[in-house]
Amino acid sequence: MPSKVSCLYVLTVVCWASALWYLSISRPTSSYVSQLSVPARKTAKALKNNATTTFSNIRTRPLNPHSFDFIINEPKKCETNVPFLVILITTTHKEFDARQAIRETWGDESTFSDLRIITLFLLGRSTDAVLNQMVEQESEIFHDIVVEDFIDSYHNLTLKTLMGMRWVATFCNQAKYVMKTDSDIFVNMDNLVYKLLKPATKPRRRYFTGYVINGGPIRDMRSKWYMPRDLYPESKYPPFCSGTGYVFSADVAELIYKTSLHTRLLHLEDVYVGVCLRKLGIHPYQNSGFNHWKMAYSLCRYRRVITVHQISPEEMHRIWNDMTSKKHLKC
Repeated sequence: MPSKVSCLYVLTVVCWASALWYLSISRPTSSYVSQLSVPARKTAKALKNNATTTFSNIRTRPLNPHSFDFIINEPKKCETNVPFLVILITTTHKEFDARQAIRETWGDESTFSDLRIITLFLLGRSTDAVLNQMVEQESEIFHDIVVEDFIDSYHNLTLKTLMGMRWVATFCNQAKYVMKTDSDIFVNMDNLVYKLLKPATKPRRRYFTGYVINGGPIRDMRSKWYMPRDLYPESKYPPFCSGTGYVFSADVAELIYKTSLHTRLLHLEDVYVGVCLRKLGIHPYQNSGFNHWKMAYSLCRYRRVITVHQISPEEMHRIWNDMTSKKHLKC
């Protein structure tokens, strides 16, 4: 007989397919992806209470209080066994196939028998009640989703990343390392764990690495990465790691989150993290293994990298199966 979890999983897949079909014929896609990104704010009293109870050593009134509640949370995920690595994956409500592909490939928490690895998917709140309900059902099955009550949109990606930092600082501050990445990224876990993080060595602190970018703001309003001059007047950004994938020691999560409370919010998440790192005096290390672009697959080529961008769920399975089944082959 099929297990209860198997039945729930099949039911969830059917429900997702039905919901997405309904949404595709009844509502324009633009209504989902183009939401205004102005989050609702709480009262000043509530903000003060929230800030002082969460991190009591912040003594000035926050500039950017991050006054959001967890709608879905996994607060006990780290209680029984401290993880070596926490993987935070930003995703959107409709990306169930991508989340499932990650669960079944590089994000499988049981991949390393000798290391505890936690995978969490980060979301905001959708303006569509059906999608929120589907994610709740998915969470009840897999227990790997965290949601706060800001509107989920591209321009709120910074809030989503800060939510992940807050979660690590609050519920998993004994972890050794954290990775933040996206749902269309393939991660070579062997290279990440054994070649970069090296579990047998002493854990690093105030450590941050990825594909480091040295650039400046784009003032063209037509650009996806447009930055208004009144929001960021400087001509250069501080060095920052591409948001497609970066790794840091777990102590940095709390440092960035606390720093963000007193740092004007920017909608470009990776740039904003770089601004916080500059305030902290932490310089990100360049690592050529992090690729923030699409790369044609070849077994030997993918064995040398840590991340590859723009990978579909189907490609994720194909690459993972090929790499795991051909470990005996030499390049």
